[in-house]
Amino acid sequence: MTGPSARGFLPLGVRFILASTLFFSLMSVLVKLAGQGLPVQEIVFARAVVSLVLGYWLVRRAGIPMWGSRRWILVLRGLLGFAAMSCFYFALTRLPIAEATVLHFTSPLWTALLAALLLSEPVTRRILASIAVSFAGVLLITRPGFLFGSAAARIDLMGVGAALLGAMLAAGAYVTVREASKTEHPLVIVFYFPLVMIPATVPFWSSFQLPQGWEWLVLFGVGVSTQIGQVFLTRGLGLEPAARAMTVGYSQIVLVAIWGIIFFEEYLDFWGAVGSLLVIAGTLAVALSRRTPVPGAAHTERAARIQPTGEPA
Repeated sequence: MTGPSARGFLPLGVRFILASTLFFSLMSVLVKLAGQGLPVQEIVFARAVVSLVLGYWLVRRAGIPMWGSRRWILVLRGLLGFAAMSCFYFALTRLPIAEATVLHFTSPLWTALLAALLLSEPVTRRILASIAVSFAGVLLITRPGFLFGSAAARIDLMGVGAALLGAMLAAGAYVTVREASKTEHPLVIVFYFPLVMIPATVPFWSSFQLPQGWEWLVLFGVGVSTQIGQVFLTRGLGLEPAARAMTVGYSQIVLVAIWGIIFFEEYLDFWGAVGSLLVIAGTLAVALSRRTPVPGAAHTERAARIQPTGEPA
């Protein structure tokens, strides 16, 4: 279907969000490819450099004071985001790309819990039940030996731990975004992320390697694909309700599963597929149920519009 009929079939905002999931899924593929020969922190550094240049340009173009008024919360958000991204990228290099992505998508569960503890947002029985369903899904994906015996999955436990830790850290980053957005412009919050990430990688510079040939293109592609995904997501969230955007955003998991088969010959087994569906169902239920207004909600919504659903923190 092409032309006006196709444009009417899929709303413009939905098409933008679908485009963002495509680019975020490509980012994951590129990170996994780069991780075959380069240290994870070097990939993080390359991603941060591209984001810093583009973030600086956006802030200057908007004529906004770039340093913010509460720098401590902006730095904290950057540090949490850096740690979350490092964990997610590490998980991508150790796990099948689909399973790493599914585990990272548990961040809404941890966000709900942290928001309850730190921002006094309510945790309903529905949210608790959703967390239990998602946790059951994680168990089916990982299938630890102490529960499943000889049927246990042969999966990298360090990768699983990194993916779940990254999801928790991403939740912390999202909560700090909610707090920072009460006083800070969304573009300033975005700018501080790479501004903090670059010096955070300094202790790892001694392990960096000079990229060879195609690796330069892959590193550049990580940054560019992420930024394009953010642009499409921002535009989509400006046209679609957050609930619909979150639902459409889960198509990224389907895409990374396809890329895993095509590029890395990674196939989900039956229990991994069932576990992934449980994680998706649980996290989606949490995301769709969290509609309680919070202080600074208008600023928070503006900040949410520049937060990618398919990228850590």
